[in-house]
Amino acid sequence: MENVIDTLNKRNYIEQITHPNELKELLGKEKISFYIGIDPTADSLHVGHFVSLMVASHMQKAGHRPIILVGGGTATIGDPSGKTDMRKMLSREEINHNVACIKKQVEKFVSFEGENAAIIVDNSDWLLDLKFIDFVREIGSLFSVNKMLAAECYKQRLETGLTFFEMSYMLMQSYDFWYLYNKYGCKLEIGGNDQWSNIIGGVDLIRKIGKDDSFGLTFKLLTTKEGKKMGKTEKGALWLSAEKTSPYEFYQYWRNVEDESVRTVLEMLTFLSDEKIEELSNLKDEKINEAKKILAFEITKLIHGEDEAKKAEEASNALFSGQGSLDNMPTVTLDNRNISILDAIIKCNIAPSKGQARTLITQGGITLNDEKITDTNYQLSDKDFKEDYAILKKGKKVFYKLI
Repeated sequence: MENVIDTLNKRNYIEQITHPNELKELLGKEKISFYIGIDPTADSLHVGHFVSLMVASHMQKAGHRPIILVGGGTATIGDPSGKTDMRKMLSREEINHNVACIKKQVEKFVSFEGENAAIIVDNSDWLLDLKFIDFVREIGSLFSVNKMLAAECYKQRLETGLTFFEMSYMLMQSYDFWYLYNKYGCKLEIGGNDQWSNIIGGVDLIRKIGKDDSFGLTFKLLTTKEGKKMGKTEKGALWLSAEKTSPYEFYQYWRNVEDESVRTVLEMLTFLSDEKIEELSNLKDEKINEAKKILAFEITKLIHGEDEAKKAEEASNALFSGQGSLDNMPTVTLDNRNISILDAIIKCNIAPSKGQARTLITQGGITLNDEKITDTNYQLSDKDFKEDYAILKKGKKVFYKLI
């Protein structure tokens, strides 16, 4: 069987590895346990977690055992990596609720059955019982504050303020790796490249204590050609929960990715064969839209199931080609049809205020039933609902059915 490192390299996942030659040799000769950490700061995963779970899936398919660590303990602190402000502290009740929701989403990526069945652990089971003096003497004494402050996750926060509470996050995450190493024989931690400093902390901790078989691997983050993280929409994050981001909106996001991102998205977020990815990525001009339709369907199917993917595809086809049903596109129910265009825009969350709604209209960004709206005082009426619905559109990609 192909070494999973080769698989991940082919798909362009890998960013950094602590001991590349040793890790590849280890993964080629034995099946190991590895872990990935997820902080339950919300009741759903988002696109930022998607890549990590795809990597975990590839690892499991190669015979290795995933340990999904849900950070019920570390979430009480909050990871400062990439953050300009201290995170809101969650209550234990909020964290427990989020953990339960996240577990259900993880099951779409890794199997909890079979010889290398995945397991889910919650670090609150061991972190909340730690005694401070014992912890800082046994674990904290092995960390250099100078070295920690040089890490990117802390360095960028020094000017705005970094609390001791947050600074302890690296020690906690490193201790997680040490705990999993001892209890489950876990030898590898994986995570996004923004976790590199924290992952190195865990690898070094285990090696300082006297072991030589701990490793870290980070993968690339999904970014646009401008270098911005993918998965940001006008409403905020692109969630994996249908309640937070509808399957149609999820499908449309991927249907509209920039041409330059097609290969990357196909490689990192689908299980299509290398040959199929090569074929689709080489399509040019208008034909690249066929590749986008396929990748949008495949990704939506993976997250929401084939039925929901088909519904989203059909609604998209109905809007863009006039073929198919509009039943599954985002729908907003109005109290009555006699509503101002400004209120309709706000009701659909296209704009948060009347001022911004007016700006969209004056800039030519709003159409109603394919007719551009130029009057900011326009009032909807029965004539706009000839089919018992009206289609409100912002630009070329955002549609809502008004009923």
